[in-house]
Amino acid sequence: MTSRRIKHVKNIDRRRVLKQAAMLAGVACTPKLVKAVSPNDMLNLAFVGVGGRGGGNLQEMLSAGGVRVGAICDVNSNTLEGVGQRHTQAKRFGDLRRLLDDLNGIDAVVVSSTEHTHAFATLPALQQKKPVYCEKPLTYNIQEARRIMQESEKAKVPTQMGTQIHAGANYRRVVELIQSGAIGPVSEAHVWTSRAWGLQSQEDAKKNGDIVYVTDRPAESKPVPKEIDWDLWVGPAPMRPFHDVYLPGPKWYRWWDFANGTMSDLGSHFNDLPFWALKLDHPQTIESFGPPVHQEIAPASMTAVYQYGPRADMPACKVTWYQGADKPQLWKEKAIPTWESGILFVGRDGMLLSDYGKHVLLPEEKYKGFEGPKPFLRESPGQQREWLEAIRNGTPTSSPFDYAGLLTIANHLGNVAYRAGKKLQWDPVALRATNCAEATEFIEREPRSGWSLA
Repeated sequence: MTSRRIKHVKNIDRRRVLKQAAMLAGVACTPKLVKAVSPNDMLNLAFVGVGGRGGGNLQEMLSAGGVRVGAICDVNSNTLEGVGQRHTQAKRFGDLRRLLDDLNGIDAVVVSSTEHTHAFATLPALQQKKPVYCEKPLTYNIQEARRIMQESEKAKVPTQMGTQIHAGANYRRVVELIQSGAIGPVSEAHVWTSRAWGLQSQEDAKKNGDIVYVTDRPAESKPVPKEIDWDLWVGPAPMRPFHDVYLPGPKWYRWWDFANGTMSDLGSHFNDLPFWALKLDHPQTIESFGPPVHQEIAPASMTAVYQYGPRADMPACKVTWYQGADKPQLWKEKAIPTWESGILFVGRDGMLLSDYGKHVLLPEEKYKGFEGPKPFLRESPGQQREWLEAIRNGTPTSSPFDYAGLLTIANHLGNVAYRAGKKLQWDPVALRATNCAEATEFIEREPRSGWSLA
């Protein structure tokens, strides 16, 4: 890292960090957004990544009405051709940098590419004051998340991270119960997902339904499929020969060069609930446990423990993440329902257990007949439509980048602590683990030649 960039990090305004925490605590309002168009105008959207999740986002945006596909980009020529035939008016690009060189005529941008290219599509759009919808996780690393948050604050345009479950009624009711004190002050939360994709034995990979079994970077290469531009797919990551252990997706998400495993993928969904309900911001310490660290591949199973200080009306609390075979002790003891995945809040007066679609107050006999608060969170039409409404009307989104960036940073810190092999003392202003200089290599990276976040 250059001395100029180090100085830039150290000079970040501490008030900005405190402001972000205040916004999460609900004591400050989201700044008024700049409306991109008038309410009756047709929105001309650019889509970066139009296969898989990207194709789903495109269809969801179109189904809302009042949307035109102005430009599409994908490194898979077959995907680009197929979508282009259905939207003949759209300009086509293989290279996201060329699409983003000049967004004249484009009202907003939807980013659904691979994790390691999210920031490289999002930043130039924000710099041109274009609203952005970006799939989770917001960025590949912590430094990129900070940069996107800064640029979003400058742009003051509607932003949204695509964590679709955030828009559901169940999460809203859980947030209302926790914040209204249904189980009293919460001192700890436990979050687990049973998905076990990543580094593990062949027997475990088969048992866990992993989509590929691999234990190291392949020594050999394979022919690049003719429809894939491999150089563009690798993008800002270090170049490596093609192999089918990387594609098709989501095989790539276990490789550290391209993604951050289950933590940044499903952590974006599951950790979102305690982050929202408990008004979390910057962890004070982070410690992770798992199998020996592999230089190339993220683990299938691991645990990360976060300690948060007091926030507004919330006491200090500990949040523990478990993935794969790892589970909370209460789950192992069958002291709670043994759901495959879940979020458990432990309060002074009781507990609340939730997953994506349901929740229960515990012990059930104590809460029989309990009536929760009158709903006070605005219902959502869905993450994509919420963002489109914000562009037209200046209304708030529920996962804007000032919120989603902090969630993304927290998730990444779990992996940073795991890879550094040390309990981290976190300084959110300097963006450094104050007790672990070796963690820095996992907080940031220099992109490959030809790629820049200038």
